[in-house]
This record gives sequence, C-alpha cells and structure tokens, in this order.
Amino acid sequence: EHIYVFNYNVQVYDATNTSIERRKLIHHLVCNRFGFKLFFVESICDDPKIIESNIMEVKIRSPDYKGMNKDEAVDDFMKRISYYQECYEPLCEKEEKHLSFMKVFNTGAKVLVHRHEGHVQSRIVYYLMNIHITPRSIYITRHGESEFNIQGRIGGDSNLSERGRMYSRALAKFILEQKILRLRVWTSNLKRTIQTASGIDAPQERWKALDEINAGICEEMTYEEIHEKHPHDFASRDKDKFHYRYPRGESYEDLVARLEPVIMQLERQENVLVISHQAVLRCVLAYFMDEKSEDLPYLKVPLHTVFKLTPVAYGCKVEQFTLPIDAVDTHREKPEVPGTIM
Repeated sequence: EHIYVFNYNVQVYDATNTSIERRKLIHHLVCNRFGFKLFFVESICDDPKIIESNIMEVKIRSPDYKGMNKDEAVDDFMKRISYYQECYEPLCEKEEKHLSFMKVFNTGAKVLVHRHEGHVQSRIVYYLMNIHITPRSIYITRHGESEFNIQGRIGGDSNLSERGRMYSRALAKFILEQKILRLRVWTSNLKRTIQTASGIDAPQERWKALDEINAGICEEMTYEEIHEKHPHDFASRDKDKFHYRYPRGESYEDLVARLEPVIMQLERQENVLVISHQAVLRCVLAYFMDEKSEDLPYLKVPLHTVFKLTPVAYGCKVEQFTLPIDAVDTHREKPEVPGTIM
C-alpha cells in the first residue's frame, strides 16, 4: 500500500516477515540498496479471547476467505497460527539491535519501541499507541442551518436560523433515541455548533481545531462577491481546491494538519458525536473512508444530516440519516470551467 503522511512519501509492505534472515534481506534492499529508512511493526497476541474475537470479527471477513464457509475459514486460520508458531522468529533487541521497530502486545496492553528514527516513525508510533479495537461509532453532523447559510455567506460566526434551531431540537431527540452508551459531544468554538448541541444531555467539549476552514480575506462573503472582488483567487481555488490557501487564511491541506490531534483523539475514544462544519467534516469523512485528497473538498456533507461511522475490518461502515428539517444547499460542485459561478 502506498500512502502519504503530509509531505512524506511512505510505502507500507504488509507481510509476515517470519525470520531474521528475511528481515535482513528487506533491510538490505530498503536501506543499503535504495537508501530509505525502514521501520518494522510487529503485533504479538497470546490472549485467547482477543485471538478468538479477532478471527471472528476480522480474519474470516478478509479477502482471503471470501465465499468460504465460516467454520472452514476459522479452521484454516488456526492452522496458519500453528504454522507461524513453529517457524516464527520474533524481532529481537539483541540480535537485531540495528533495526528500527515497534512491538505491540495484545492490541496495546504493552508497547516496545526500539531505535525509532525521525518524524514519520514517531508519528507511526503515536498513531499505533492511540488506536483500539473496542466496538464504537462516531456520529458527525454539521451545525443547524445558520443565518449566514441562508445569505450564502461563508465562514463567520452567525447564529442559527429558525430552521437551524428546529434541527437542534430534532438532533437532541434523534441522539436520545439511539441510546448511545457513554456518549461524548464535541463542537467547535463557534456559536452555531454550540447552539446546535445545546439540547443534548451528554458531556460536551469545545475544540478550536473543529472551527470551520479560515477563509481569510473572503470571510463572510458570498461566492458571487468573491468572484467579483477576487476573481484570480476564485479561479485558483477551483483549479486546486485541496492545496489552495485563502489569502491570510487556510487551505484544505492546512485543515488536515490542524485536525490531526482531533483524529487521534477520535481513534482513542468510544462513542462520540462531532458537531462541526462542512470543510472540517469533509476531512473527517475522507480519513475514515480513505478518500483521495483531490476528492476530499467535494464530498457532500449536507445540513441537517447525521453520519454514523462504524470502523469495521477492512474499512468503515457509513450510515446517513437525514432529519426532516428543510435547509439550504451549500454544496458547490467542481465547475467544468474554473472560476465560473454555477
């Protein structure tokens, strides 16, 4: 798998590197031949309950067992475990002291980090120390319709409209009906998200990081006003919406970096309701749905809609609930001709 960690190019080689000799070969190719850095991650599990749960929830749903009877799949994977027990040589701090690696025991009960080098490896360690396998769901929704939404203005800190206040009440009722255990509610620092959360009976936290993308000199303007007063910026954003940065403001790329602590906290939590803004929730959805950066700024996140994200094996289950409160449509499709009003 080939991924990007901000400006760093990272290659993930998913394999069972069972022997010291095999790891020597990989180290030689990656480090000596190509001059890259190498970081091994080893997961060790000897807890029978975790193993059983992992097989039933994850392994039998893998592509390896597609179309296979469940009992046959379980039996086959238990044979794999037995085979690995016979031939596997765990990473060793003494015999492989030159390697950079991380060992995770029983899904995070204990973690050992050996000779990690540089920013990327530090971020990998940080990420793997924060994720968990506890079943949970993340609910996300935009604030209720705001006064600026009705006027077609972006950004700002306006109050909810009358329909937005109706959504606030409908959302509180919807969340109550879900009977979500140990729910926590996160909002931005802006009035429209705090007002939307006002009727929900659950612990609430305010996050500056969840504030809407900063539109800089274009704050509180309509798209028509931006097109008229800043035509070059309007067209530039259409050409590359992910990387374009508003003058004295932010880009979607900046927003992704700003949201990293939020994402890490979401990985650590159980059930959370995030009430935020269109651009912010596009980034959250893109992370859990593994969307490409060029598609991220055009994900549809309509008002008065709740998304339920449930991480599952090999992906994330996404459910969408539209509450019956009318609202304006603030989505702007990618124009065929950059810089044109649609």
